[in-house]
Amino acid sequence: MPPRTTPRRSVPPIAVASLITAAACWGLGTVASKQAVDDVAPLTLLPMQLTASWAFLLVLALMRRQTFSWTPPMRRLSVLGVINPGIAYALGLVGLTTISASMSVLLWALEPVAIVLLAALVLREHIPLGLAVSLGFAVTGALLVVYQPGATGDVRGITLTVVSIGFCAVYTVLTRVLLLDDSSSMVVLAQQVAALAFAVVLATVVALLGGTGWDADGLASPGVWLAAGTSGVLYYGLGFTFYLAGLRQVPASYAGAFLTLIPAFGVAAGYLTGDRLDPRQWAGATVIVLSTVVIALREPHADPGARPQARAKPSNRG
Repeated sequence: MPPRTTPRRSVPPIAVASLITAAACWGLGTVASKQAVDDVAPLTLLPMQLTASWAFLLVLALMRRQTFSWTPPMRRLSVLGVINPGIAYALGLVGLTTISASMSVLLWALEPVAIVLLAALVLREHIPLGLAVSLGFAVTGALLVVYQPGATGDVRGITLTVVSIGFCAVYTVLTRVLLLDDSSSMVVLAQQVAALAFAVVLATVVALLGGTGWDADGLASPGVWLAAGTSGVLYYGLGFTFYLAGLRQVPASYAGAFLTLIPAFGVAAGYLTGDRLDPRQWAGATVIVLSTVVIALREPHADPGARPQARAKPSNRG
C-alpha cells in the first residue's frame, strides 16, 4: 500500500502578509516595551498595555460596527487569553528576573520549533522536510541576531522561560483548532479581556504578598503612559489580530515559522533608537529573511487535524 500523503493547498497572499505584519508588530512592540519597562514595574506595565490594547480593539470594533456574539466557541477561545498573553507573559516576566535579557531572547528563539513539534503531535500536521530545513536556518539566523556574549541565568529562570514558551505554543495550536469564522479582532478582544483580568488579579495578589505588583513610581510622566499604550497596541492589539488573521488560513506549523522574523524586526527597530548591528547580526538577519521567503513560497500540506472552516462572514473579518 502506498504511503499516505496529505494534499497541498495554496496559501492566500493575505495570510502571508498578515503573519509578516504580526512579526513586525511584535518586533517593534518589544523595543517599545523595553523603553517602558525601564520606568514601570513589569506586573504594572502588563495591565497598562492590555488596557490600551483592549480600548484600541473596542474602538476599532465600534467603528466597523462589528457585533460580538458570546457563543460557546467564543467563550472557549476567550479562555485561551489567560494562557497567552496572561500566564505566558507573567511567567516570562518572573523568569526574566533571574536570567539576563540576552538569555531570555535566546530561549524565545525556540518558540517556532515548539509550535512545529506541538502541531505535529497534537494536530497531526505533516511537517515537510523543506519546512523543517528552512525553519532550522531561520532559527539559526535568529540566534545570530540576538546572541550576546555573557548571556546568563539560573535553572529556575530558564525553566520558567521555557514553560512560558510552551504556553505560547499551546496557545497557537489550540487557537488553530478552535478558530472558525469569528472576526480575528473580536477573538483577540475577548482573549485580552480575560488576560487583563488575570493580569490585574496577579498584580494585586503579588502586592498583597509583599512583592512588586502595583507600583506607581514613574507613572507621573506622560511619556511613560504613551510608551505603555503604544507598546500595548502594537504588541497585543495589532500583533495578535494579524497573527490570528493569518493563522486561520494556514496550518499552525506554517504560521509559527514566521515568528523567526521577530528578532529581525526588533533589531531593525533598535537601529532607529541608536543600536547598531555587527556583521554577524546582519548575516543572521539575512538568513532569517531568505529562509522566510522560502517558507512563504511553499504550499503547505492541508491540516488534517484542524476543523473545517465555517463559511466566512466578510463583514466581520478582522
